[in-house]
Amino acid sequence: MRPSTLGAGVVATHPHMGGIMRQSLRTKAIAVCDAKIAQKGEGVGLSFYAFFANRNDDPKLLMEAAEWWIKTHALDHFEKAVKIREMIRSGI
Repeated sequence: MRPSTLGAGVVATHPHMGGIMRQSLRTKAIAVCDAKIAQKGEGVGLSFYAFFANRNDDPKLLMEAAEWWIKTHALDHFEKAVKIREMIRSGI
């Protein structure tokens, strides 16, 4: 699938090929961030692995999250949950 231009130089790619995260993963990631923040406070860090069970039951979704985290945004292994939540909410 080819990227499409959204205007002002913003390019979107197919949600399963990097660049953007599918809505179901966004929703899940925000819920995980909210839960971690509620449990441990605003200083809590997490990795993209926090969005998944301890088994690899959806490798495509895991790779999508990994690509968004590592390749697209060059984030550290652990980042503040509040930062990740705001990035996802803002559509980054």
